[in-house]
Amino acid sequence: MKFLKSGFTREDLLRIDEKDLPVLADEVRAVIIDTVKKNGGHLGSSLGVVELTIAMLRKFDPLNDRIIFDVGHQSYPYKILTDRFDKFSTLRLKDGIAGFPRRSESPCDHFNTGHSSTSISAALGYAKARDLLHEKRHVIAFIGDASLINGLALEALNYVHETGTKVIIILNDNRHSISNRVGGFSTVLARLSANNFYKRIKNTIKSKGGVNLVHGLEKIRDTFKFMLKPNNIFDELDVNYWGPFDGHNIKKAEEIFELAKNYDKPVILHFNTIKGKGLPEAEADPTKYHQLSPANEKKSRTWSEAASKIAEELALNDEKIICFTAAMVTGVKLEKFAREFPDRFFDVGIAESHMLTMAAGLAAGGMRPWVFIYSTFLQRAMDQLMHDIALQNLPVVIMVDRAGLSGSDGDTHQGVLDISWCRAIPNLEIYAPCDENSLKEAMLIASKRNGPTLIRYPRGSISEKNLSPEIKNDGIVKISDGKKFALLAHGAAVQTIIKTRELAKKNDTEVPSLYDVRKIKPLDFNLLDEILKSHELVAAVEENYMPGGLGEAVAARIAEGDFNVKLIRFGVPDVCVKHATQDEQREMYGLTAENILSECLSAVR
Repeated sequence: MKFLKSGFTREDLLRIDEKDLPVLADEVRAVIIDTVKKNGGHLGSSLGVVELTIAMLRKFDPLNDRIIFDVGHQSYPYKILTDRFDKFSTLRLKDGIAGFPRRSESPCDHFNTGHSSTSISAALGYAKARDLLHEKRHVIAFIGDASLINGLALEALNYVHETGTKVIIILNDNRHSISNRVGGFSTVLARLSANNFYKRIKNTIKSKGGVNLVHGLEKIRDTFKFMLKPNNIFDELDVNYWGPFDGHNIKKAEEIFELAKNYDKPVILHFNTIKGKGLPEAEADPTKYHQLSPANEKKSRTWSEAASKIAEELALNDEKIICFTAAMVTGVKLEKFAREFPDRFFDVGIAESHMLTMAAGLAAGGMRPWVFIYSTFLQRAMDQLMHDIALQNLPVVIMVDRAGLSGSDGDTHQGVLDISWCRAIPNLEIYAPCDENSLKEAMLIASKRNGPTLIRYPRGSISEKNLSPEIKNDGIVKISDGKKFALLAHGAAVQTIIKTRELAKKNDTEVPSLYDVRKIKPLDFNLLDEILKSHELVAAVEENYMPGGLGEAVAARIAEGDFNVKLIRFGVPDVCVKHATQDEQREMYGLTAENILSECLSAVR
């Protein structure tokens, strides 16, 4: 490569001649494509903002200024062009750089992100801190058009005026323009707002006490602006709007950034970009190429595919079933459902809280809504699940995808909290199937319940064979008998305890009893009590945080019933889960057959 070489820094970027910047952009794209195809990651968004990132880093200092990315799907060019080109090949690998911005990773990363729509709120906080500490720096929020519609982003926009501080918002629009405009007028208006002569006149008049004249001058400027452009939500919120501009024109973007630096009020800079730019197949199908799986990941039938197929079958026989998702139709595999039942499918965009409350309204109105959502994103709608669904005991089914350890997306995307906080929600039943048979059974039960049901299932491939007996039981199912100790597990961890028993037989050691806890709330205390009475040791194994998990529920039962039995809990400790493969994460937290068997044998000898 001509420019991207070992040790590349922003200082190298500043030394590149303007005419050579398109060559640099091509090199950045080549590095992203090569790495993401190997390691997996978010491809389309990052390819779309290469020129915009180059221009931004030539006009803003990432060490002094505060650049905050929303979500972070588009942060790969930024990582390459700051201080991480040499490490970029480790993207999303264990002990490598993260797939999202991380403050611990680089002094150029100023806010940890992973969920959408946080950047404007965080930027306002940084801007007020700057003002109160009398610092000199620019604060930039970099947000995409999909994130902007989320309630959090809109709340932040609504509060910009109240803060009385300057913040620069870069809107990366890779779908459509917010308003139909001719680009020439956009630049004229930006120059008008940031014009030094205009600002000097205004400040001079203000210093002489001519407040009314200042207001008059601003009114003349605003009148001129509105002659040239239609009203938009940003101007109505008193956030000056400039754009739209071509996000792939580096020279133009640099000009706009320089004007924004000299402007003394909050401003939103609207850039149009092409998602997946530079990779023809990604440009043609940006949804498919939004995120890629690692090259060595097995391509087999997934839990998401199994769950969506069962939902389709249930919907054929029940016209009241409706499916929801929040901008994740591909992720949760509801494409076919959307085609087959267009009037009964809703993709609400990145608006999880709205989705659950709308589902509650539909349920109250006599329908049976099913909400398909990743565990990590369900965290964004905790109040709605509790207040709007559970307290009213409405028949809403929450299909929690990516439950448990979810791999290389990192600490913001692990599904290890849903059991811990949902166990405390009244009226809510929680199921954790371990195979397709128990998944279908749980969904059948949920389709007939008159209250809320949560069904959690893991990321990845669903087992081709049933792991647990094909019996109609929605509580605890015995898989096999043992003597001294019993292993209880749910969901993905059932496969782990089966491997533990196989290892024990192979090593000719004490063989455990195995139990599949299909229903986590409420627990089947009748069978659980029998298990506690008939074993010296019970171990609870789960891919969830140990605080609030199955192990804690078993511990409470042991204490309440004064059972004479030892308990070992295996799960995720009180840590932020680092990015790695799912198997590496299980190794990190002792969720392996070898570790479970070793600890249990030590406890019963």
